[in-house]
Amino acid sequence: MIRSRLAPSLGALFLLALGTAGCTSGPGTVQPSVPPTPSADAAAPTTPAADASIDEVLAYFDRVNREHLDGGGATDGRSLVDNLVAAGFDKTAMQVTSDTTSIGREADSIQFSVLRGSDCLIGQAGATGYASQVAPVLGTGACLIGTTRTIDW
Repeated sequence: MIRSRLAPSLGALFLLALGTAGCTSGPGTVQPSVPPTPSADAAAPTTPAADASIDEVLAYFDRVNREHLDGGGATDGRSLVDNLVAAGFDKTAMQVTSDTTSIGREADSIQFSVLRGSDCLIGQAGATGYASQVAPVLGTGACLIGTTRTIDW
């Protein structure tokens, strides 16, 4: 009599165990064939494309700078330049202003630029936040007016 009451319970337990066996990811387990949906970040480019429009490159420039700054990244010139280089921008096409004022105090903001053909991507970061724009290259062939820091690192 005991055996007849246990049989249905054991059968149900076996079916439950069999149904959940596919939920593990151990060796030999068959995984579903549905590919994962890429996230928005995965679809975003990791470097500026050579044939991208200036608007597309500006959007990438802004994303790279905002991620750095919003993530607590430093606003000194070297950190800003290094962040852009890590994102694929050409260091030899960059300019950056000094981290200090003419009287030796910390600058309220730093301007930095990347020359791209006849256009300049110009960014500013500091006490007032982040701003950017595209401007035509100056007659001097530079992007920033005035004295800039030598990028020698």
